[in-house]
Amino acid sequence: MAEKAWKDMTADEKRAWRLDKWRNPDVPWASPEAEAAYKARCDRLIACWDLKQPDRVPINVNAGWWPVHRAGLTPYDAMTTKAAEAMEAWVDFNVSFQPDTMVSPVLYTTPSEVFEGIDYKLYAWPGHGVAKEASYQYNEKEWMLADEYDHFISDPSDYLLRTYLPRTVGAFAGFSKSTSLFDYIELPFVANQVSGWGTPEMAEGLQKLATAAKAVAGWQGVMFPALGKMTAMGWPSYFGGASKAPFDILGDTMRGTREVVIDMYRRPEKVIAACERLVPVAIDWALRRPGGPVTPVVFLPLHKGADGFMSDEQFHTFYWPTLKAVLLGLIEEGCVPFLFAEGRYGSRLEAIMDLPKGKTVWLFDQTDMAKAKQTIGQVACIQGNVPLSLIHAGTADETSAYVKNLIDVAGEGGGYILDIGAVADSGKEENLRAMVDTAMQYGKY
Repeated sequence: MAEKAWKDMTADEKRAWRLDKWRNPDVPWASPEAEAAYKARCDRLIACWDLKQPDRVPINVNAGWWPVHRAGLTPYDAMTTKAAEAMEAWVDFNVSFQPDTMVSPVLYTTPSEVFEGIDYKLYAWPGHGVAKEASYQYNEKEWMLADEYDHFISDPSDYLLRTYLPRTVGAFAGFSKSTSLFDYIELPFVANQVSGWGTPEMAEGLQKLATAAKAVAGWQGVMFPALGKMTAMGWPSYFGGASKAPFDILGDTMRGTREVVIDMYRRPEKVIAACERLVPVAIDWALRRPGGPVTPVVFLPLHKGADGFMSDEQFHTFYWPTLKAVLLGLIEEGCVPFLFAEGRYGSRLEAIMDLPKGKTVWLFDQTDMAKAKQTIGQVACIQGNVPLSLIHAGTADETSAYVKNLIDVAGEGGGYILDIGAVADSGKEENLRAMVDTAMQYGKY
């Protein structure tokens, strides 16, 4: 019987296809034991996503630059001259701590020369705006102006290409003087559009992008073998695509925090319209990339929906409706949305229960996990929330006791993945070992 076309498959069939592809990759396994470990880890995670009880509580380690610091390197080293050594540091970190998901270098090791080459203004990175030992940091600013809402809502891609990117990425400066790409659909307008590609600014920008692309290719030549090695040794990648809540896309790096708060009062209809326009953009962001997501899991870091940032009424008006629409769109395509609920989500837990059962994963930072288990944990897998402060300043015994309580509170019946509540760029190794070892021993069902 012929396989179904993707468009004819149900959401559950698409999910099953993605899960099978992820669980059974075509890789040269390091050993039969590595293959068995890989599949056991996948099965452990899938059981939790399905709100079932696995053999034990799975372990994810929300580590950022920790592998690099542990190896005596700096983030700057990893992004410049010591990329190969940095990749081995990540391999060694996985071998040493044996988590159930791969601690990956993907989000942390893009070469510094890429950002420098294209004149990237949205962030500072190690050795460029922040110390060589530090992580990257967002440069808060009103990058999108208030009177640009209509252009953005009517045509987000055109707005990004001809207004936003020339302002935020120097290599795109030439596009600020180009005309609409719709000129190509009528012969008399073609010459006008083409002429914009001949300016000195455009030529310089395209050269910068070409040079940056070569740097990316060189980085991939070092990174992909490391990822393949870790996969072959038995670690599944956790998430393979990413997106954001529409309100966060608008409020984080476009309008800015201060401005989007003002907008909720001065131009609420524009905020809502922009967020609604961003729903298909956010879904496509995760799905419409070459090869598609490499795992079923799509990562969504949540920022401005946390307790204290906006009222419950504002959450229900500006944040949740479009985030929910994105989640349903990803679920319909067979993906597993993985939401990092940064900060506290205590007042949001009942609201976010309005989702299909067993289709999402929620990583909580400072949220009460007993309350999370009683609410969102009834319809979604929950993850977290070992405090970053405990990993940095506690003792091994305190860490072990905290993990045991988490497993008792959040792990009953399955549907719970142990993790640090926030990204740990460093910490006490003995505490991380206590976290992992306690879950391995105490977290058995």
